[in-house]
Amino acid sequence: MAIISIQNVYKNYGALNILKEFSLEIADGEFVVLVGPSGCGKSTMLKILAGLEPASGGKIMIGDREVTDLAPGDRDVAMVFQNYALYPHLTVAENIGFGLKMRGTAKDTIAARVTEAAKILAVEHLLHRRPKELSGGQRQRVALGRAIVREPQAFLMDEPLSNLDAKLRVHMRAEISALHQRLGVTTIYVTHDQIEAMTMADRVVIMKDGIIQQIADPDTLFRKPANLFVAGFIGSPGMNFVTAQAAGDNAVSIMGKTIPVALDPAHLKKQTLVAGIRPEYIRLGEGPVSFEVRPTLVESLGSEQYVYFDAGAQGVAEKFRSEEENRKGLIARLQEASHVQVGQPVTLSIDPARLHLFDADSGKALN
Repeated sequence: MAIISIQNVYKNYGALNILKEFSLEIADGEFVVLVGPSGCGKSTMLKILAGLEPASGGKIMIGDREVTDLAPGDRDVAMVFQNYALYPHLTVAENIGFGLKMRGTAKDTIAARVTEAAKILAVEHLLHRRPKELSGGQRQRVALGRAIVREPQAFLMDEPLSNLDAKLRVHMRAEISALHQRLGVTTIYVTHDQIEAMTMADRVVIMKDGIIQQIADPDTLFRKPANLFVAGFIGSPGMNFVTAQAAGDNAVSIMGKTIPVALDPAHLKKQTLVAGIRPEYIRLGEGPVSFEVRPTLVESLGSEQYVYFDAGAQGVAEKFRSEEENRKGLIARLQEASHVQVGQPVTLSIDPARLHLFDADSGKALN
């Protein structure tokens, strides 16, 4: 295990700047997830950590060693890939122990480590099989086993669950989290799935266009997003954004309602802001701030319903939402709302304390 320090690392491909001044301190034994949309630079950063890509600048420390210019084999890290990368002609036992064999490790040591890793991952009954005889989840366990036997200072995982079906992803998510609790090895995990990030990480690094947007624990990201991008990226469904108009020194107007807010009056000097409210904080029935809507779409998930509705002339903050979100409208995530029907008027309410406010120009959170 080791502390990892990434200091002002950047990556250029010619004139194209993929990664911009990335800095991050990772504690010994911490599970950190890099998450963001495709092309944000998260996998590039992981490859730079592994030594598979050279950094254009900056410094990387693993433990007390600088590894910025070291070859992958000299960094004492183990990487788990998206595509498993198993040798089809080798058995499970041979795949797990392959890296140790290439290092010249004694056969009895290899056998002992392979057996131990197989027991941890519950694949000891599969050691004689070849990859083609395994399910997707079993192949991923073998890939994890190959990393475990290395006993590295850190695990680097590049979207290891993206090839699995939804149910198996949930199961493997729990297995990897339990594995980390058991081994306590510093882990950097890359994913585009914010649910994976929120359920697995000690801390999450949210990235966009090669720039870190926020570093925080999952609860802080959900409750105190740093900007509009983080607010919209975290949460399923994502946060609703509507145009807000300043209404004096201590209130804003959204969707035709005036709502008191605890905000620095200086922020309200701008006439137009963006207000955000999470779908799970919109309630059915009267409340502190209520409004009547006519649902345009109702999606039933059994225990809850996603109710879409139009914000009306007051205006959705369209430029901060995807085309699909704008097409469907705002969304409420309601419990036990079976009587809500498309086109039929229904009263919804929000708690002003749950309202997020953002600068419409910079996107920065104001409360």
